[in-house]
Amino acid sequence: MDVNLLRRLSEAYGPPGYEEEVREILREELEGYADEVEEDKLGNIFFRRGGEGPLVMLAAHMDEVGILITHIEEGGFLRFHPLGGIADRILPGQRFRLRGRRGEVKGIVGTRPPHIMKEEERKKVVPRENLFIDVGAGSGEEAEGKGCHIGMTGVFDTPFEELGDGYVRGKAFDDRAGCSVLVEAFKRLCEADVNVVAVGTVQEEVGLRGARTAAWQLEPDYALALEGTFAADVPGSKPHQVSARLRHGPVITIVDRATITHPKVLRILLEAAEGEGIPHQFKEMPMGGTDAGAIHLTKGGVPSGTVAVPCRYIHGPAAVAHLEDFENTLKLVEAFVRHISMD
Repeated sequence: MDVNLLRRLSEAYGPPGYEEEVREILREELEGYADEVEEDKLGNIFFRRGGEGPLVMLAAHMDEVGILITHIEEGGFLRFHPLGGIADRILPGQRFRLRGRRGEVKGIVGTRPPHIMKEEERKKVVPRENLFIDVGAGSGEEAEGKGCHIGMTGVFDTPFEELGDGYVRGKAFDDRAGCSVLVEAFKRLCEADVNVVAVGTVQEEVGLRGARTAAWQLEPDYALALEGTFAADVPGSKPHQVSARLRHGPVITIVDRATITHPKVLRILLEAAEGEGIPHQFKEMPMGGTDAGAIHLTKGGVPSGTVAVPCRYIHGPAAVAHLEDFENTLKLVEAFVRHISMD
């Protein structure tokens, strides 16, 4: 597993609709391996490799949760709206990178000081509408002078770090974890005689939008969404609520809110994992959704499933994952494509 690739992907800027940096990393990594590279009107990018057998679509979304600036106060503070699922409770005090008309602006989410709050207020989660971003401006004019404007976007300001012993920390592992697996799997599959297309999709965090149009164009025979999914192996989680665990291998979805994994896809995933001795686990909480939710409903239907790298604290400022899980996820994806191509 290429840690430097994961670092570049994690630190890239890519809220929904603004995935350019991530797309260019994928292009740089894969255009030398693909028979054909194409970018569609929405911004999805396709890397095709022709071979024998059914067409297998591997999809990883390039966007991350972020924010959209909706108002600039007279005092220079910015009001915002989330792009994707960010819980209000984690927002106070978080640092953001914003892209304005004059480049990057750094900001922090502020609230009223707790010293002037009533006791019952201090005990409650501060609702998003009461939050604001401080970019170090004394007026709306000063904020605009820094390049701030309504419609600018932002992402968490979190550098990638290696924590030691294979653990890594960074922003946007949902879904730069899947993007890193997509890159490495496509490179390895280019050595096999398979018919595969790797797709970096856009706007997953706001409704699986890019995957829907990408699958419509491709009409694949099978599809696999590659993800970074939530792991709950932390203090306070009940055993039946631990959806996935670090260092237990790739997470195979059976059911989530958007998809029931196609029986054949599930069978091939399990046969590949068991036949090649790849550790794996199931997503034990049928929650969330992935690009497979849009892909499997395209045209006449596409047998689809999801394989994910387990990650703690996704949709927050930083996630924690383990490189062992990345490598085993990569092995399973590669094995799946080879097996289903021969089935």
